[in-house]
Amino acid sequence: MLIEIPPPYSLHPSFEYEASGLANLPKRTGRSLDEWIAVIKADGPATESARRAWLKAEHGFTSNYALWVAARVDGQGWPEDYDPVGMVEAMFAGPKAALKPLYDQLLAIGLSIGSDVRVCPCQTIVPLYRNHVFAQIKPTTETRIDLGLALGKAPDLPARLIDTGGLAKGDRITHRIAVTLIQEIDNELKHWLNTAYRLDA
Repeated sequence: MLIEIPPPYSLHPSFEYEASGLANLPKRTGRSLDEWIAVIKADGPATESARRAWLKAEHGFTSNYALWVAARVDGQGWPEDYDPVGMVEAMFAGPKAALKPLYDQLLAIGLSIGSDVRVCPCQTIVPLYRNHVFAQIKPTTETRIDLGLALGKAPDLPARLIDTGGLAKGDRITHRIAVTLIQEIDNELKHWLNTAYRLDA
């Protein structure tokens, strides 16, 4: 079954293809994921690599389908209990609770940039995607959120944009803007968030 994610959040892009593929498994193979797991446990090989080969050789699976199904036998793969709302609540619980209004404002601005913006929370950051990650919201301390931006080799950046070292390390996020007050979510910040979005066209 395709995982349903509550708005404004989305399933991580890395797993959308997998989730969609597993939803189509009965149509493609005649059996659901649970049915294939039962077949493998009853008659299939013991190791994941052997299962992949067996599914391809004996049942005509393509590589991706064999990979996904073989992993699920041992409970691996994308967790169906992905809870982005819970992740965000945990991120801004306790000492970081005061940062939640700043997060809400940054999230609203990020979503307003374009209809193709997707927000996929993780344990410690909230990435914003277009084709790739173009920004991320991170409660770094109890008093500061860092808005990370993928700006690449953008020249003539103001001092407010702090180099993360990401470009040298090959990371997507290359700069960050520190946000401690709602007033710091200003037109300049919006401009650079917009720039990161446009660079990922």
